[in-house]
Amino acid sequence: MFRTGRDSPLPEAARASFPGLAYYDIDPKYRVPAALAEDRGGPPVILELQTSTDQRRQMRRVGTLSFALGDASYKLTAFADIDAATMDRLFVPFADLTSGNETYRGGRYLELERTPTGLYDLDFNRAYHPFCVYSSSYDCPIPPKENRLPVAIRAGEKLSAPK
Repeated sequence: MFRTGRDSPLPEAARASFPGLAYYDIDPKYRVPAALAEDRGGPPVILELQTSTDQRRQMRRVGTLSFALGDASYKLTAFADIDAATMDRLFVPFADLTSGNETYRGGRYLELERTPTGLYDLDFNRAYHPFCVYSSSYDCPIPPKENRLPVAIRAGEKLSAPK
């Protein structure tokens, strides 16, 4: 898709020489169960996330995903697009100790299909870089402070060379 797709984020001149996406080896320890504590009662919570172009993007806060990696517990805020008619997909931007070195400095993303139970399969092996890594014409949300994990998540997409 990056080399030949019409909706590739790569500038056309860079497509033929694109080496492909780089990933960490799949590691089962980065696939963990998570529970979503939804924001309930009261009006929706709208947050403004900074973006890669210093713009602001409004997102609706859906709730907080709680999970454990090893012996430590963590939380990530889950969002939905403010204009979404339904909130059937969760957007989970995050940064970790690999951000800015092994992975994009602006963080990576996970997307989850909503479940009726509030239980999720949080698989960091599916973490991906936003398109602004490949083209400055994209405006990508940056994870908010509460989604900056104090641990290295060596799973999912990584940089092929430091950026």
